Amino acid sequence: MAMEITQFLLAAQSADANVRNEAEANIRQLQQQNLPGFLLSLSVELANNEKPAESRRLAGIVLKNSLDAKDASMKEVLVQQWMTIDISFKSQIKDLLLRTLGSPVPEARHTSAQVIAKVASIEIPQKQWPELIRSLLNNMTQPESHAAVKQATLETLGYICEEISHEDLVQDEVNAVLTAVVQGMNLAENSVEVRLAATRALYNALDFAQTNFQNEMERNYIMKMVCETAKSKEVEIRQAAFECLVSIASTYYDVLEPYMQTIFELTSNAVKGDEEAVALQAIEFWSSICDEEIELQEFENPESGDSSPHSHFIEKARSSLVPMLLETLLKQEEDQDQDDSIWNISMAGGTCLGLVARTVGNEIVPIVMPFVEANIVKPDWRCREAATYAFGSILEGPTVEKLAPLVQAGLEFLLNAMQDENNHVKDTTAWTLSRIFELLHCPSSGFSVISPENLQRILAVLLESIKDAPNVAEKVCGAIYYLAQGYEDAGPSSSLLTPYLTSIIAELLRTADRTDGGDSKLRSSAYETLNEVVRCSNITETSQIIAELVPAIMGRLSQTLELQIVSSDDREKQGDLQASLCGVLQVIIQKFSSSDDTKSIILQAADQIMLLFLRVFACRSSTVHEEAMLAIGALAYATGPEFAKYMPEFYQYLQMGLQNSEEYQVCTITVGVVGDICRALDDKILPYCDGIMTLLLSDLSSSQLHRSVKPPIFSCFGDIALAIGEHFEKYVPHALQMMQDASKACAHLDVNDEELMDYGNQLRRSIFEAYSGILQGFKNAKAEVMMPYAQHLLQFIELVFRDRQRDESVTKAAVAVMGDLADALGPNTKILFKDCSFCAEFLGECLQSDDEQLKETAGWTQGMIGRVMVS
Repeated sequence: MAMEITQFLLAAQSADANVRNEAEANIRQLQQQNLPGFLLSLSVELANNEKPAESRRLAGIVLKNSLDAKDASMKEVLVQQWMTIDISFKSQIKDLLLRTLGSPVPEARHTSAQVIAKVASIEIPQKQWPELIRSLLNNMTQPESHAAVKQATLETLGYICEEISHEDLVQDEVNAVLTAVVQGMNLAENSVEVRLAATRALYNALDFAQTNFQNEMERNYIMKMVCETAKSKEVEIRQAAFECLVSIASTYYDVLEPYMQTIFELTSNAVKGDEEAVALQAIEFWSSICDEEIELQEFENPESGDSSPHSHFIEKARSSLVPMLLETLLKQEEDQDQDDSIWNISMAGGTCLGLVARTVGNEIVPIVMPFVEANIVKPDWRCREAATYAFGSILEGPTVEKLAPLVQAGLEFLLNAMQDENNHVKDTTAWTLSRIFELLHCPSSGFSVISPENLQRILAVLLESIKDAPNVAEKVCGAIYYLAQGYEDAGPSSSLLTPYLTSIIAELLRTADRTDGGDSKLRSSAYETLNEVVRCSNITETSQIIAELVPAIMGRLSQTLELQIVSSDDREKQGDLQASLCGVLQVIIQKFSSSDDTKSIILQAADQIMLLFLRVFACRSSTVHEEAMLAIGALAYATGPEFAKYMPEFYQYLQMGLQNSEEYQVCTITVGVVGDICRALDDKILPYCDGIMTLLLSDLSSSQLHRSVKPPIFSCFGDIALAIGEHFEKYVPHALQMMQDASKACAHLDVNDEELMDYGNQLRRSIFEAYSGILQGFKNAKAEVMMPYAQHLLQFIELVFRDRQRDESVTKAAVAVMGDLADALGPNTKILFKDCSFCAEFLGECLQSDDEQLKETAGWTQGMIGRVMVS
């Protein structure tokens, strides 16, 4: 196979598509016929210094891709495949990979390091390959090991630490790895390549160093090496050392005190005079410290007395740190206003300044305002832009009382600055105005910088500036968005915007139609702002204006169906535009549905709107699919039982959405819409239930479907059961089996994985919601169908009760379903509740809660169980 594989690997990189395709097919065939032999031949190829660099490179890539995949279910398949390979094959492959670390070819060493880490990620958690760390450390201590071997070994150790959990290594191994890595950073003993690899490896190994950081002597040694390395001659090494400091700031905040003076000097020098890549990391260090202190402040509980150590580093450093950050604001790039994704020293400095403001509050104002006042009127645009950016950055953190006089005094100045000759200044001014309206315009709480006297002037400036360059117009959209949002639920104040609504809507539509935006970002912003303006308007005063918007948006949506689609780019643009327009219609439908006085406006247009949505679905673009689905959910809510007439045509698209496991967000939204339709149609949904339930059960069984779709499906069972009542009986065996399996799976989720815990909470809540819906559905007929499942449900509730990490929403759902069980099954549950010792304890806990809704639910449940017990 060895000769063959070289030829295939080279041919797979041919410029000739036919040669390439044939070679790829041959490689696939070898893989399918004999996977162990195939992987071994790839390892031989990678290890053989006589082979061409091109074939070795691809051998390494194919080998890596045979062990790992981005998709979780695919990765699981690959892991299982590797686990089943005979140990003799695996040992040969691993020996070859380790040998390749000594290759004279840098690319072969690098690829081998990556592949070793992938194998380690599978085997080390299973307590296999115990000798790996030892053999890598031997490479570092053998006198004959040359620099290239050390560099590749350190790179491998770094990748392994990135792949595995700190719990997978014993402390002796961690100590040995850290010793090797920190020694590798030593300037006197090692080459540049080795020191760079060591510093990068330390970055990945820091999570493993918890015990070492608790030991003062070891911590001092590590910190000394990192701080010395941050002064290296080589830029890349300095950058890597500062990256380590950023990670240490967030991981080991509580032990940083003794090193902060040294770190301040290092970061200060880097920000003032180092290469941008290093300076950015130096600023990031302080941003990380801010993040830690903001979190400590949020969770500080003075009453309990057990708050984590808060060292107030930012407060102590503010008088030097803030001026340093202000200086960075003057280092703008000429074209940074054209691209929001640009990340440079002035953007990083402004972001950090904003975090400092949130950390120290009012104390930042007297340090920043002299800079603002000195620079805002200077002839150099950089000074004016930096002053505006500084002002905009400190609006969150200080109190309203501290900021209000400054903002009121500066508002007119900012409105005039929208006429500045420089595009950067206008861009940042519009951003600052949007921040002011977001943070200091809240009439419902009694404070706003906008008054009846200045609103006309503000809107005149914004509606003029929205015609400016696309980047400025986009920020102006943001300002209008927050201006409108402030009037939501603002009582009489919400009428202030009504006289201007027609002009605002007209300008936003004109902006959405602009063709000079390059990309569709401005258009998306205009439509998002339009949505917010509609959503927050005073419906009793504006229904006529918004009613006129309906045919305008429908006309635009209809036009998208006529667009000439030549390329995939055209298709994408069409999809994005349709998504925006469906989004506007959804908001309008929801707005009119919220009041009985205006619902009739939607009912009159419902047939035409639905027809349009069905035509949009025929385009088969997934972005549209999501937005159109959501809009149809809103229409179902608005039209209620009348929605039944649309089902014959719409049902095929509902099926398509439920079958779309590739684009799982589409599937999730479709599941939600099934719930909306159930609530609208009640038992009129019955003719479609067999098909819907078959697809939902199939989705739950699928290993390909993203797990996040599963909780909404369980909730949907409850919606269907509530809608069709006793007719749900035929689905009970399958649906309940799935619910019981899922409740068992909840018990085996990794409690240390935050993402998994969130998922577990969603899953448990949705299972309870399903039970509630099904029990309520059977309450008036055939309640006995659920009796065989009552015991299991109570056991699941007890399991959740015993979990102290459960989410508040899970608690509410668990308490509610206990009440539903007693309510639906009545006296039949008397014995169950009698034996259920935890129930009283659980209800007692909930009745003591500060959450009124939870208390109310617990009171109701207590009443239901009480009724059963005396029956």
